[in-house]
Amino acid sequence: MAIIIAILIALFGAALALVFTIGQSRKRKYIIWGIANMIAIGPFLSFAIGITYAIIEGNGWAGMLMWVLYPIIFVIGLIQLIIGIFMKKSSDKNIYKYH
Repeated sequence: MAIIIAILIALFGAALALVFTIGQSRKRKYIIWGIANMIAIGPFLSFAIGITYAIIEGNGWAGMLMWVLYPIIFVIGLIQLIIGIFMKKSSDKNIYKYH
């Protein structure tokens, strides 16, 4: 049950980030997705993967995989955030305009 809740929270965070990025500039999208990766997606997804692997392996210590996965996902989100912060302001507001 905890695995399903963690996956649902990660999916909710991704859906929320998707909703917030609709119609935004590329710079803003990088910032929002970086924050979502670090706060909403990373910890819960690494928890779900780590616990699932521990159950499959049959060893509780295999769940420590989440201690490896979370920093990797966090660094990816941090890189996205830094790219978004230091990216030059683009002239186009939205590439895909719906009329």
